[in-house]
Amino acid sequence: MQILLLEDDTVLSDILLDYLQEQYEVTHTYTVKEAWRLCDENRYDLYIFDINVPDGDGITLLKELRTFRDETPAIFITAFHDTKHLSDAFHSGGNDFIKKPFDLEELSVRIDNIKRHFGLDTQISLSDDIGFDPQTHSLYIAETTHKLSAKESECLHYLYKNRNRIVSSDELLQNLWAYDEIPSEDTIRTLIKQLRRHIGKEHIINIRGEGYCYE
Repeated sequence: MQILLLEDDTVLSDILLDYLQEQYEVTHTYTVKEAWRLCDENRYDLYIFDINVPDGDGITLLKELRTFRDETPAIFITAFHDTKHLSDAFHSGGNDFIKKPFDLEELSVRIDNIKRHFGLDTQISLSDDIGFDPQTHSLYIAETTHKLSAKESECLHYLYKNRNRIVSSDELLQNLWAYDEIPSEDTIRTLIKQLRRHIGKEHIINIRGEGYCYE
């Protein structure tokens, strides 16, 4: 799992990196400006943002990312203990909030909860008879393993993470490709067609004129 950590406290960031890198791939930055660049050039499974950093704040950063249809789950870490910052964090699109000082085990529990909710564990149960491993791009149907292409796997994983809501072709294009590599919508239609052949039309619903919904 790929994590982007925005934290300007050098002592805390070193502690978090040592802890998180035992299990995850972590990219760390001290500034909002660099975080923006990293989000534009890479895709992450989880954001961990400090609210207050020298050149801005994590709440505003996430709010702006959400306007670009970036639905990556986010955990805020902060020294603020007031209700206003808690409210602002969730209204910006945050998924969890942890107050300093905190135990590393508490952070681990919160990450595990995010993983369960967004299907970020190594293997996901798509249905009673279909398993999916986004790390190896593998579908397990009955006793047969099917290998997906990297983009098919990313598309399926994105739809699953955002299940039970409509995801437009434009949102998929923006979240699965870098800005200068975005293909046409025909590419999305082809990916969806291939995925539906594997897992069935009943799991990926085409909402005419709006997009796709994983059910």
